[in-house]
Amino acid sequence: MDRETLFKLTTARAKGQSIVVATRLDTAATKLISSNSTEQTQLALAAVAASQRDTSACVTIDGHDWFLNVISSPPNLYIIGAVHIAQPLSQMAAMAGFNVVVIDPRSAFATSERFPNLHLITAWADEALAELPLDQRSAIVTLTHDPKLDDPALVAALKSDCFYIGVLGSKKTHASRIQRMKAAGFDDTSIKRLRGPVGLDIGAVSPAEIAVSILAQMIETLRKQPKP
Repeated sequence: MDRETLFKLTTARAKGQSIVVATRLDTAATKLISSNSTEQTQLALAAVAASQRDTSACVTIDGHDWFLNVISSPPNLYIIGAVHIAQPLSQMAAMAGFNVVVIDPRSAFATSERFPNLHLITAWADEALAELPLDQRSAIVTLTHDPKLDDPALVAALKSDCFYIGVLGSKKTHASRIQRMKAAGFDDTSIKRLRGPVGLDIGAVSPAEIAVSILAQMIETLRKQPKP
């Protein structure tokens, strides 16, 4: 791998971007293709599809064999609010391969007993997120129902490229949230990124079932991002 290719690859990784190193097997020629490439070539489309699956693959295009090496870091999940739903969600997401961080300034809630083997940050969301990568491989879910805890995280999320923003609450609660985000200066296009009420509509009732619906929606968003 030449120095320029290595530099581009390192830069993409630093930004949290998935990237595909496409290598033509008969000539060893390489090409870097971003996971959000808009190229319409068969190679680029195949690379984007492989990136969405997080799975390297061999493909044949125009009679030539290519190896698509997908290089990506684990997706991040930042859970705002160490509440009851956060407990099953954090454990399930960790099992699904997410790098989970639970953020809540209330140290009585964010404890290692309630969230074993997880990264806990007892700080306000805007302060915590300012020190964390918030990129195309990141998801945020707010669970507290408290604007002073949730809204700073939503402002940071809407200013970022994170792939998923989930917000717990009823339709009435979400309508109020939308008005607050408009007052904060966000337009309708930005606000449509908020997934609220959060989760797939599977009739979830218990905290564990709601966690399943949220995680399923996150994975669906990550894996089924619009193709070029």
